[in-house]
Amino acid sequence: MAANKSARIPLLKPVVVDWTDVRVRRVECATATVIYSQGDPCTTVLYVDQGAVRLSVVSHAGKEAVIADVQGGHFFGEGCLAGQPLRMSTATATSPCTIMVMERQEVVRLLHERPPFADAFLSHMLNRNIRIEEDLIDQLFNSTEKRLARALLLMARYGEPEVSHRALPRVSQQLLAETVGTTRSRVNFFMNKFRKLGFIDYNGALKINNSLLTVVLRD
Repeated sequence: MAANKSARIPLLKPVVVDWTDVRVRRVECATATVIYSQGDPCTTVLYVDQGAVRLSVVSHAGKEAVIADVQGGHFFGEGCLAGQPLRMSTATATSPCTIMVMERQEVVRLLHERPPFADAFLSHMLNRNIRIEEDLIDQLFNSTEKRLARALLLMARYGEPEVSHRALPRVSQQLLAETVGTTRSRVNFFMNKFRKLGFIDYNGALKINNSLLTVVLRD
């Protein structure tokens, strides 16, 4: 039952924000730019206008784990609104990005004074919570093969009409292993299997075919 629920491949729907009269700082980031690091002061909320950002954490033992990939049209770093003093993760650009940066006080003002902004932010947070639940169910109940297939489909933004989102920029198997919570050798095994079955293609970039969904839906 739980596995079927996570098989729906929920997408975080992009939210549209009107930046007119908003005190915001626009920052252009190249691929691999560290936007903020784990342990940095948490004083701003950020929004991905274009591009993609990866959130990762490192344990006290030095083990790194990827906790989210934030696509265009989504907020991140909103922990400061709940009084979080330090960043709990590291945010790294995984493609050329345009990031909108807002001070905490500005976001609080917008939430009180601009209902359209508050609606967009609330929609983002509700969708984020649903996604976290689905991710937890996936991690607890699904096999490594299903988790990898689901992660690839989410990275390719499966279900959105833009065909270009099916192709991923260069992504290492080590990063995929960290995202799924397994070893690189296991990822390599399943990636080769997916390629032989025609679910993915390597041609300069990684192309995700819709047929990969059959792995997630399979009992």
